[in-house]
Amino acid sequence: MSSPLSNTVAADVFEAARTRRSVRAYKPDAIAPQTLREIVEVARWAPSGSNIQPWNLHVLTGATLKRVGGAIQTAFLNDEPGHKRDYNYYTEPIEEPYLARRRACGWGLYGTLGIGRGDHEKSKAYRATNYIFFGAPAGLVLAIDRTLEVGSWFDYGMFAQTLMLAARARGLHTCAEAAIASYPDIVRRELNISRDYTIMCGMAMGYADDNAVVNGFQPQRIALNDYATFYD
Repeated sequence: MSSPLSNTVAADVFEAARTRRSVRAYKPDAIAPQTLREIVEVARWAPSGSNIQPWNLHVLTGATLKRVGGAIQTAFLNDEPGHKRDYNYYTEPIEEPYLARRRACGWGLYGTLGIGRGDHEKSKAYRATNYIFFGAPAGLVLAIDRTLEVGSWFDYGMFAQTLMLAARARGLHTCAEAAIASYPDIVRRELNISRDYTIMCGMAMGYADDNAVVNGFQPQRIALNDYATFYD
């Protein structure tokens, strides 16, 4: 059972972590520019191996957000050929227990929305909302120098999590989106990003629409003993 969704400020990092979730519907309310800059600024304190700080972040609001999101969504809805991620996000084929977890998340989300298996029309219509950052007032694009290795991707994950926890500390919610990276050439074109950079993912950020049905979905987490071993 999911916990109530709230736009209240997280009291501490533990509450921020517990209340962080992938929010897929947002209020139109703008984020104050100083708040957005504060969240992005604090992320620079995320750790990185040898302090190389591999971040390359693009923060989109207003007309730019609409232009970029609209271009990606149009390509998706028109089934434009030739678009492919710069990297493989998932293994293929994906094995257990990861396959079951992935299916439970997807089926649970679509079930919450009343989209049945095989309903390709409704499924595509919903998926299209990914590409406009779910209507959030801010969208972030995370890119990384192609020459950097997997360790720097690990570092980038900590940077992204810092952004998401900082957002909760200011009463905001987020959704990290691998879907944005499905159209890297459009992202590079619209934001004038060099091909020297891999488009890793996008991130929606804003105030959650607590009346949206989709935000009632929250996938289950595995138990502590399923992933952690403690040693004396």
